[in-house]
Amino acid sequence: MNYSTVKIFILLIIILAGAMPAGAQVKTDTLMQAASAVLKDSTATDTSKLKKKNDFDAVVYSTASDSMIMNAQTRKMRIYGKGEIKYKQTDLKGGQIFVDYNSSELEAYGVPDSTGKKFKDTPVLKDGNQSYEGQKMRYNFKTQQGFISAASSKEKDTRYEGEKVKKVDKETFFIENGIFTTCDEKDPHTYFSAEEMKVITNDKIIAKWVFMYIAGIPLPIPLPMAVIPNQTGRRSGIIIPGYGNDINRGLYLSHLGYYFALSDYYDLALSSDLYSRGGYGLKGRIRYNKRYDFSGEFNAGFSNISTNSGTSREWNLSLSHNQKLDPTSSLVAQMQFRSQSYNTYNTYNYNDLMQQQVFSSATFSKIFEDFGASMSVSYNRSQNMKDGTYSENLPSVDFSKQLFYPFKSKSKGGIIDTKWYELIGVNYSANFENQRVKSADSLAVHAGLRHNLALNFSTKVGYFSLTPSVNYVERWYNKRLEKAEVPYDSAGTTKYRIVDREINEFNFVRNFSLSLSTSTKLYGILPANGFLGIEAFRHTITPMISYNYTPDFSSDRWGYYGTLITHDGKKIRYDKFSNEVYGGAGSGESQSISFGIGNIFELKTAKDPTDTTSQSNKIQLLNFSVSSGYNFARDSIKLSDMNASFRTQVSDLLDFSGSANYTFYDIDRNGNSINKYLSSAGKGLFRITNFNFTISTNLSPEKLRPSAGGQQQLQPVNTGDMSRQINKGLDMINPNAETSADYSIPWNLGFSFNYNSNMRNPAYQTKTASMMANFSMNLTKKWKFTIYGNYDFETKQVSAPQVTVNRDLHCWEMNLTWRPLGLYRGFYFIIRMKAPEFQDIKIEKTDGQFSGLR
Repeated sequence: MNYSTVKIFILLIIILAGAMPAGAQVKTDTLMQAASAVLKDSTATDTSKLKKKNDFDAVVYSTASDSMIMNAQTRKMRIYGKGEIKYKQTDLKGGQIFVDYNSSELEAYGVPDSTGKKFKDTPVLKDGNQSYEGQKMRYNFKTQQGFISAASSKEKDTRYEGEKVKKVDKETFFIENGIFTTCDEKDPHTYFSAEEMKVITNDKIIAKWVFMYIAGIPLPIPLPMAVIPNQTGRRSGIIIPGYGNDINRGLYLSHLGYYFALSDYYDLALSSDLYSRGGYGLKGRIRYNKRYDFSGEFNAGFSNISTNSGTSREWNLSLSHNQKLDPTSSLVAQMQFRSQSYNTYNTYNYNDLMQQQVFSSATFSKIFEDFGASMSVSYNRSQNMKDGTYSENLPSVDFSKQLFYPFKSKSKGGIIDTKWYELIGVNYSANFENQRVKSADSLAVHAGLRHNLALNFSTKVGYFSLTPSVNYVERWYNKRLEKAEVPYDSAGTTKYRIVDREINEFNFVRNFSLSLSTSTKLYGILPANGFLGIEAFRHTITPMISYNYTPDFSSDRWGYYGTLITHDGKKIRYDKFSNEVYGGAGSGESQSISFGIGNIFELKTAKDPTDTTSQSNKIQLLNFSVSSGYNFARDSIKLSDMNASFRTQVSDLLDFSGSANYTFYDIDRNGNSINKYLSSAGKGLFRITNFNFTISTNLSPEKLRPSAGGQQQLQPVNTGDMSRQINKGLDMINPNAETSADYSIPWNLGFSFNYNSNMRNPAYQTKTASMMANFSMNLTKKWKFTIYGNYDFETKQVSAPQVTVNRDLHCWEMNLTWRPLGLYRGFYFIIRMKAPEFQDIKIEKTDGQFSGLR
């Protein structure tokens, strides 16, 4: 016997012995007898054949609760009593397991129980992420082929079973008299049965003569053949269309198309809508995403809708892009372009139908960290959907330099005294805009550059903070306005009208203002000595007063205003730069004093003496402020209105805020303010002119029950399955593209009440009062009820009410949406399967505005 043969034998014995845990003992003399038997026949043993027979490339581990017998001569092993064998990613468990190492095959059986009618410890084979179970199993480690009787197999979210299962390769199975289901119950509520099934892992299931069973009852008509997707994640395929009947467009198919899963980084979806009255719609969407780099989405749509009133051609383009170019620069775009009536013909969504403005923006931003500055270049567009007018800025450039101290000395070691001029701070910013405004019959283009320079100085004098400041603004324009009076003939009579003319010339518009402000803080503390868990109350008073001066830039010496003398000798003053992007310099001198006082009421909770880790908390009870002003440069009504505002917040449960305005002056018959104090007319010191307040809350059990550490628990976002997201992005008509209801939140209440009263003219007082409420609750663990609506207390009308009822039917779900009032009233009822591959198995009923939608 040569040395290599002995080495291979010893290695085999060590592997077999070392793979057996303490639960399965093999005696030393048994190993020695097996070794002697092999040594006796060593002269007849071919080394190459021995290597071929022992062609395992990984250790085989085996355990047993009863016994394990290994025959080294025949190279076969028997395992009794809850045996288990592990080889690479394959794990087999069973009551009895027989292994033939010569052919790399094994057989596993369940053992009869005490009644002899059922089996226990039936074989369970796990191969990677797949799991198989049956009464009898035969399997080959090398070829990964096998046969299972009375078998079942489970993958993620799917399960198939059969009387016999044959595995022909790693990915392919043949099943006889099998079923396929996405229901995880032992006795599934819904499943599909077929005499013959072919399962291709992570691809599809092909079946002949397929019956669908619901609650154990088969549907009477089978499918001769079915191909069922058997994949997770994104996959290419046909987008199943909806169908219906629209009162204006006739019979239709909606969102019929194809989804292309092009790669892990981008995908494409194309769909179409077809109408029996000759109309059609086309939609497309491409999405892309590279983690930590960029992501975005592009949508395009075109519709040619034929109705009783004629044909309408509409279009829509939208782009969303977000890209981090480097740590200091980024590109963000949210662009929307659409025809004026696109939403009217292509959506039933409340928010989309009521949308009157479409906004677009694209911004490149850059931060210069070493210089302490930032810059952005952007495009902005606003479109009015009623009249089709739009305004856009292309480009808009903004540059800003953060606060810096140009006179501050740089210490070179040691401490130096700070001089007063070293506290002077400077802010600088610049803006450039090229603005285009398009209306039905005109296009106006204006451009301008604005510089802003602010100097401020802040110091403390005793208990007071003193802040003088100077603000300088300079605007550069290439146009100015000139008003002229031109005559025209009207029925033989000469009349005159004033027209605006644009003069192309370069101009500078400069203005400045000076201010000096001071403030201080006063504190009042009331100890509570632990009463009701309160340590103390604190009242903080912040009085403030400031002086502001702005010259009258409408005077002739500045040259910013022009004068038009009409044919009848009237003088009309006008701002030459009122139409430019940053406006003119303003008119009227201002020498005003602004004064106000702020009040903050707080309490501090006491520490728990029994808990060494407890901390005191500060709770703000009320924030209340009052302000007014006086302008010395005005010729009348110099005292400004008094403004009072308040806000209080009870944790995250309730928010209450409001404001009120008061005037000190009397009014004439027409309700206009006159230069006469109310006090001099015996009508009191002041009169309220406007009052408003808002109460809002958003309650849920999580907010009422504090979590560990005092932090609120964040709920995971339910993004829904990929197929529904595909339909949601493509189908602008179908309201069915919704995610399932969240039953994890027992109830939720959103409430907001708004009140406003305008009493500037007491004879024509106007009031508005409205309430918005959104309430949802789980009637049971499987039922959810949601109601939403607005109520106007002045008109006594309910607007936009909606009631939604959801029912979790395990592998099915039910949804009822009802809008009882308004232009878009109607209901939509649907029962559908939850599984993405079966989402088009559904029952629907619609009425009213939803009528015909599928």
